[in-house]
Amino acid sequence: MNFNKTVGLILCFWLLPQVVSSQIISGKITYERKTNLYKKFKNNGDVKEWLKEEDKNKIDVFELYFNDSLSAFKPQESDIVERMGWATTKNVVYQNSTSKTRLTEKKIWGEQFSIIDSVRKFNWKITDSKRSICGYQCRKAIWQANDTTRIYAWFCSEVNASIGPESFVGLPGAILGLATEDGGIIYFAKSVEVMKPEVVQLVPKKSKSKLFQSKELRTQLEKDFGKEKWGKIMIYNNFEIW
Repeated sequence: MNFNKTVGLILCFWLLPQVVSSQIISGKITYERKTNLYKKFKNNGDVKEWLKEEDKNKIDVFELYFNDSLSAFKPQESDIVERMGWATTKNVVYQNSTSKTRLTEKKIWGEQFSIIDSVRKFNWKITDSKRSICGYQCRKAIWQANDTTRIYAWFCSEVNASIGPESFVGLPGAILGLATEDGGIIYFAKSVEVMKPEVVQLVPKKSKSKLFQSKELRTQLEKDFGKEKWGKIMIYNNFEIW
């Protein structure tokens, strides 16, 4: 074996553990979600008549804890009384990539619901477009949600977990950025922290609320409220995309 090949093999064996160790397999991602309420409530008459310009953009902060098989997406705890708290939803989503199960905790008009289902499947189209988020190089992927809505996601393969905001998964790395095509809802990671979450951070607490499957709960809500315009909007916002 010549000298150059020998040196090359030595470098490969020396670098391999470092490449592996650079992959983040557990930690916490903090996201900021920006919701344009003018766009969210555009079907509710002239929204500008009752929503002030300074209140049109609502900011919510979420944390995503994860390890090699579990993830928990939840709103960041805060003692601050927020303005327009009713205007956006704050779902809690627990996912298990081993059992392919998902538990979502939703509040709909003040009532708590727990929804058990399988991990969602998305037909992502990965593009060559790239951008940097939190210092990580991310690639852009697109999901055509329906005839009128596309979702853009920017994922980072250095965070070696198929996770993301809400219930968005299915890419070869963590989603650090997520947005509707019209920019009405935008998630961007503000920090990525390497740590080992505790079990209590990854596993849902016992709840007294009735357990539904998403199809079952949607059918019930459509029966009760589906004939009303505001009911259709509520159902769409809770089940069609997020």
